Amino acid sequence: MVRNESPADARTGTDRIEKQIRLSASRSRVWRALTDVREFGLWFGANLSGTVGAGLTLRGSITSKGYSHLTMELTVERFEPETRYAFRWHPNAVDPQQDYSSEPTTLVTFTLEEVDGGTLLTIVESGFDGIPASRRMQAFDRNSNGWAVQLENIRRYLVG
Repeated sequence: MVRNESPADARTGTDRIEKQIRLSASRSRVWRALTDVREFGLWFGANLSGTVGAGLTLRGSITSKGYSHLTMELTVERFEPETRYAFRWHPNAVDPQQDYSSEPTTLVTFTLEEVDGGTLLTIVESGFDGIPASRRMQAFDRNSNGWAVQLENIRRYLVG
């Protein structure tokens, strides 16, 4: 089950995306799929290197078809084992001719909650209002669609 933005989230306009999915896996199993760079890369579509921990940076190539020419960089902001993991990145940074380094980043937060039969995974990406107006709506729309796809990817990955 993928749930799109709730009515409460819709009031925040275009600054925040929120998606949820109930996964038939333990919280520790979902946590490992999110924070082990090899596992994350398998379902997300990236070949990252580095260690997940607050203040650390992960970097690597995107392996998804059509994006393999791009490098992905995430800076870990929060790391609360089996509860919350957050990183900052440049959303929809897909034009290799553009330098996004001076732009603000968005914050992606994964929150895990134990529920009957598994784990509720909530993904919130916020901070789109800080993205330059010229690309804000495209970044918001693409990431909103992208997170729906990624929730299905992690569900399929965990099912095996």
